[in-house]
Amino acid sequence: MKAAFAIPGDKDRRTGGFIYEATVLRVLNEIGCPTAHLELRDSFPEPPAADMVATLDTLRAVPRDQAIILDGLVYGAIDPDGLATVPAPLIAMIHHPLGLETGIDPALAQHLLANEAAALQHASAIVVPSPHTADILSAQFGADPAKITIALPGFDRPIRDPHPQNPPLIISVGILADRKGHDVLLAALAQIKDVPWQAEIIGKQHDPGTAKALLEHRDQLGLSDRVSFLGEADKDTLNNRYNAASIFALATRYEGYGMVLSEAMLYGLPVVSTQTGAVPETVGEAGVLVPVNDADALGKVLRDLLSDDAMQEDFGQRSLAKSASLPTWEDTARIMANVIAQVHGAV
Repeated sequence: MKAAFAIPGDKDRRTGGFIYEATVLRVLNEIGCPTAHLELRDSFPEPPAADMVATLDTLRAVPRDQAIILDGLVYGAIDPDGLATVPAPLIAMIHHPLGLETGIDPALAQHLLANEAAALQHASAIVVPSPHTADILSAQFGADPAKITIALPGFDRPIRDPHPQNPPLIISVGILADRKGHDVLLAALAQIKDVPWQAEIIGKQHDPGTAKALLEHRDQLGLSDRVSFLGEADKDTLNNRYNAASIFALATRYEGYGMVLSEAMLYGLPVVSTQTGAVPETVGEAGVLVPVNDADALGKVLRDLLSDDAMQEDFGQRSLAKSASLPTWEDTARIMANVIAQVHGAV
């Protein structure tokens, strides 16, 4: 039951997909499923030709008795014909299809959609973090539903020590990328300047252009003294900010799961987000969801929560109740270990 988890670049980056994969890799070994870390080139999903060749050579060198769990940033962009020459059985780890990323060039999106559909035909198994992603892959990418396993993200139970700030703190956690909708959140916050609040957006820069545009947008809206961009935060800092907050808001344009939504619920925070992707099934009745790109609706919900202590308390309690059913990382790793065992049994 040996495996290798192939991940591009630094596996310890603090984004949802990388946290998922690095943690599952660690816990697989802790529960007795030997899994090596296989670091691939960091240029995916748009690798130069030399990186594509090097990546395929690395994958071909894995013995056929060692399953490869291949990260979706690579899986969706890798040459399908080259993938067919890899002797080891392949487990595709797909967080969300690359071609559905917000804001990418339409021609690139079409290429990635077709490429990922072709590559998935070479997978012995597919692991996804949500029922929504499973449905997308079977309905739009021709993936065999019998090959798809849902392994919801696991969560460590945090140290809850609520110390809400005054004025109330609204936090949003997500990389500074177009898909996360931070521009919509800023527009919503600009509509409620008459209400006391402060806000922090926590997440690393995805590309310089988006980060620069967000800072300019904040300043143009007159929010520079109320909205802070904190950059990437370590686990302890993030724990502190969740405990200091009164509301969690993420105006995302798409999520294949959205781990930060569940993290916020573990802290008993009311969640405000959007009706997209896996967000409704992740949040359920624990939050208030508005249409994508609807800053007016988002602003109204934030105003209601800030102005109504009973509403805020109600949704906070719903969050805690919903979070009680979240799996642990050992639960997630055992699902992955079962997939590895099934793949080995089929070889």
